[in-house]
Amino acid sequence: MGRPTIADIAAKVGVSKGAVSFALNGRPGVSEETRARVLKVAEEMKWRPHSAARALGGARAEAAGLVIARPARTIGVEPFFAHLLSGLQAGLSAGAVALHLLVVEDTAAEIEVYRRWASEGRVDGFILVDLQVRDPRIEVIEELGVPAVVLGGPGPHGSLSSVWADDREAMLSIADYLAALGHTRIAHVSGLPAFRHTQRRVRALRDSARRLSLREVVSVPTDFSDAQGAAATRALLSRKQRPTAIVYDSDVMAVAGLGVAAEMRVSVPGELSIVAFDDSVLTQIVHPSLTALSRDTFALGRRVAETLLGAIADPATPVNVRTPTPVLTVRESTSAADEEL
Repeated sequence: MGRPTIADIAAKVGVSKGAVSFALNGRPGVSEETRARVLKVAEEMKWRPHSAARALGGARAEAAGLVIARPARTIGVEPFFAHLLSGLQAGLSAGAVALHLLVVEDTAAEIEVYRRWASEGRVDGFILVDLQVRDPRIEVIEELGVPAVVLGGPGPHGSLSSVWADDREAMLSIADYLAALGHTRIAHVSGLPAFRHTQRRVRALRDSARRLSLREVVSVPTDFSDAQGAAATRALLSRKQRPTAIVYDSDVMAVAGLGVAAEMRVSVPGELSIVAFDDSVLTQIVHPSLTALSRDTFALGRRVAETLLGAIADPATPVNVRTPTPVLTVRESTSAADEEL
């Protein structure tokens, strides 16, 4: 048997399709006895509303969509995403809204999902992460006319709302701290260069080189994975004039880099200082524990959810929400530079 329809329920209960529709949608026009019978039969038949029909009827899906174009294996080991998703769902649940999550391979696939979910009325709004330089998704979402919030900034991003923290200011705080410790050769194991936050961090470190009279700064792009983080670290520490400090764009890569330093007998923090851009339990339980930028990622996710619920309620009034800049938490992985290295 195919998917049960309103007509199937009507035939089994012995009422009209209109009466079934009234009962299922909580509208007046049927007795409470009939409504109870319809709901009982619908449950027995495992009937569920058709998303396209809901969209045509103007009904809300009571769901938000999050599509992430990164390798699923990479996301699975990043504490940042786990905390972000927890905060998102907590914030959405307050409005009785579910979170639809899909991981895809690239931006083209991500855009196709947006178009499909919008046409089928599966979600009431979208959450965009990993903001890109000249991001093609912004125009598509505006064209679809679905409320959305961009995590990343600063804005504006067309007519879309945004929630962001200042990656530039955060990187400047790291550079200032390392320079105060005497480090003049600083490397940056960054994320994907197409991401807006990656470019802001790279430029901030480059600007710091001039401002703080650093001898050398270099940024090495990766896909955020532990494997590429380790490979980048190995290449940097194999240089004749190796850096005395490395900043990693994620906690996972920082931990991988710490492992490579041990493998190559480079002491941390004696010969190499390590800083992670994300803080998590990973940075705290390794030895030595890692200096990291700390923020409440769960609260960030909740703020994004609240902003999206606001955009769904009032799509004509976009907002640009700046959240607190992550704060440097100093631990055992950083110390004064050895001038002899």
